[in-house]
Amino acid sequence: MTKNITSLYDFFETFPDEQSAIDHLRSIRWGENDEKASCPHCGSRKVYHFSNNRQHKCGSCRKKFSIKVGTIFEDSKVPLRKWMAAIWMITSHKKGIASTQLAKDINVTQKTAWFMLHRLRHAAQTESFNKPLDGEVEMDETYIGGKEKNKHLSKRTKGQQGGKGKTIVFGMLEREGDVRAHKVERFTSTTVKQLVSENVEASATLFTDDHMSYGVLDQNYCRHSVNHRSGEYVRHYCIHTNGIEGVWSLFKRQIIGIHHWISPKHTDLYLGEMCYRYNKRDMNEGQRINDFLTRVGGRLTYKALIA
Repeated sequence: MTKNITSLYDFFETFPDEQSAIDHLRSIRWGENDEKASCPHCGSRKVYHFSNNRQHKCGSCRKKFSIKVGTIFEDSKVPLRKWMAAIWMITSHKKGIASTQLAKDINVTQKTAWFMLHRLRHAAQTESFNKPLDGEVEMDETYIGGKEKNKHLSKRTKGQQGGKGKTIVFGMLEREGDVRAHKVERFTSTTVKQLVSENVEASATLFTDDHMSYGVLDQNYCRHSVNHRSGEYVRHYCIHTNGIEGVWSLFKRQIIGIHHWISPKHTDLYLGEMCYRYNKRDMNEGQRINDFLTRVGGRLTYKALIA
């Protein structure tokens, strides 16, 4: 599929029935002529296809299976067409979609929609290989959580102003490239050094603010910083962290405007969703569906999600 699906109406015209959705997932996973077909149970390439185009059988282990086995769609009673509609919504809406709205749009319960969205966020977050960031890389930390002064007096906690008591998120943005973001338990020089070494090439030039935890990076990287405490936000036109701060603005708008609140436990899943949309921003909406369907391998059970 190369069509740019610009609306939900376009989506349902492109996939008019359940079989069209199944056939498309099959072409993504196995190729147009099933040249990559394999058994999800034993890995054998000897696969037979039933005449209904929905069931398959392994010639080696003799087990029957569908194209959904071994993916995030396995054991789901929700039709694949609804799953793909959810993929279109979560990848095309700039700030994502709430489970309450998805439940209404595709006619499922809110609990089902919530679990579907978290499975999709799990798929967006999972990638077999991440090319290290290089060139000019901005990095910054931010804090997720409401202000104490906005809470009811009985729910305020002393000493929680600023970043205390909030979820800490650290991000890295390659200018004109990808963004990476992670929840961290503590924002220290040790944390910064580990995450940067895992995600950024040694040849990159770094741009940070004046937080003292970034000082450890000077040992292995060329780094420039701006002093936010003195009101400095841009120096010499190129030394700034405005790009990554724009990413934080987008993420916080997603939380405030769509979800209203997110659990600290699932913050990384929401970050993965946001980063996926940002990193695939140059694709049209049909291409994003195809790309997303290449990531759906592996299961996420409800028990594992809420554990």
